[in-house]
Amino acid sequence: MSSEVTIDVADLAPGQTRAVSAHGLELLVCHAEGRFYAIENRCPHAMVRLDAAVLSGCILECPVHGGRIDVRDGSPQRHPVRRPATTYPVREQDGRIEIELRA
Repeated sequence: MSSEVTIDVADLAPGQTRAVSAHGLELLVCHAEGRFYAIENRCPHAMVRLDAAVLSGCILECPVHGGRIDVRDGSPQRHPVRRPATTYPVREQDGRIEIELRA
């Protein structure tokens, strides 16, 4: 079972992120290379929030240990991150995105 949440992203500039809470989940919406992505707002290594992470292109760098995650698919890009982060499908429409939340 899944549900969706709609987020207004018209004011989210390229290279920016925004923390969002929806249906008990903490998400980070990323505006990377002309597209929007949604990833769990938690580093799979340090289990800390990624609100303060730096987004460069499609790579998010954890502010604690410097591990890197690709926001497109959650894949680890630099140690100490070894496990993928959870990502969520996003559909863009008229300055808004719909994020599919999987149960």
